[in-house]
Amino acid sequence: MQKRKATFALVLSAAFIGGCSWLADNNPKMLSFPGAYRIDIQQGNVITQDMANQLRPGMTRDQVRFVMGEPLLRDTFDSDRWDYIYSFQPGGDVRTQQSLSLFFTDDKLTHFEGDVRPGGNDNSVNDQMRAAADKDALDAKAKAEAQSQTP
Repeated sequence: MQKRKATFALVLSAAFIGGCSWLADNNPKMLSFPGAYRIDIQQGNVITQDMANQLRPGMTRDQVRFVMGEPLLRDTFDSDRWDYIYSFQPGGDVRTQQSLSLFFTDDKLTHFEGDVRPGGNDNSVNDQMRAAADKDALDAKAKAEAQSQTP
């Protein structure tokens, strides 16, 4: 009898824990504390349009490393491919991701693939980062003004 109660309690607690994680995955704000600050999450190598515009076929690996920085991923099976990946998620909102793959032949850049193309003027992730920072600054200013007006 005692063993049956313990088994039932274990199964019930596992169901509750699994149920909570299911709700959190489908709606991240459903189980969050009201008013809790959620940080901006940046991961990987920052890829800007200015950096991509500096890339030219025929550049050496050292020149590419100077412009782009160290690659986030180096393909262990193909040393002639470098992958740069950047993701940004502002305070619990939707995550955006950019990637850029560079290909070398005889230690010279031959071509590249990805979301950012040289010659363009799209800085969508940078614009999103600026907008998130501006929003945080406005929220902090409004909160400070509200506190200063409270008697």
